[in-house]
Amino acid sequence: MISAHFAQFLSGYLVYLVAVISPGPANLAIISTAMSQGRRAGLVIALGIFAGSFTWAMAASFGLAALLHRYGEALVVLKIIGGLYLFYLALKAAKSALRKEQAVVEVKASAGSGRAHSIFLRGYLIHLTNPKAIFAWVAIISLGLPPNASLSAVAIVVGGCLTTGFSVFCGYALLFSTSGALRIYKASRRYIEGAMALLFGAAGVKMLTTHL
Repeated sequence: MISAHFAQFLSGYLVYLVAVISPGPANLAIISTAMSQGRRAGLVIALGIFAGSFTWAMAASFGLAALLHRYGEALVVLKIIGGLYLFYLALKAAKSALRKEQAVVEVKASAGSGRAHSIFLRGYLIHLTNPKAIFAWVAIISLGLPPNASLSAVAIVVGGCLTTGFSVFCGYALLFSTSGALRIYKASRRYIEGAMALLFGAAGVKMLTTHL
């Protein structure tokens, strides 16, 4: 079964790989969190984003995403919520950029103790409120699976994509929380946070103005 549909499975994997490594709200959030709050916080938000991806993967596998796609009003509401949430993240980054230098130590210390739940939830909401995540999984299911695919075929495609996503998200968190990355962040914190504010704001504008 695997050899018969290998090319189709591969096309699904490639679509997901391109989607997961491309710059977007999720990867921006991982990079920003890892550099500003350290490795633990970066991995926590990566796990939250992965949980959001897992949610949409299950929805696409069982047909819920296609149902949402059919009822455009639900996606419009989701798009508005997602866009406004990105504006909120842009505002937080802008406020951080305006703070004085000593605030870096405070942020990193607070992230290491009692904020794991809120960081995880932030990552989950970023991915859950992004309508493009739905479309990506619908495309993966459509391209990567034959008609009337068996449960094992679904598990191969979805499981492979989720494994890739987990590796990429956690890889970004590890890469951007290295001592070198943290030194760069400490030296250029206000510029980096300012750039993140602009990028989150631009992502919010794009989400709100792009036709579904």
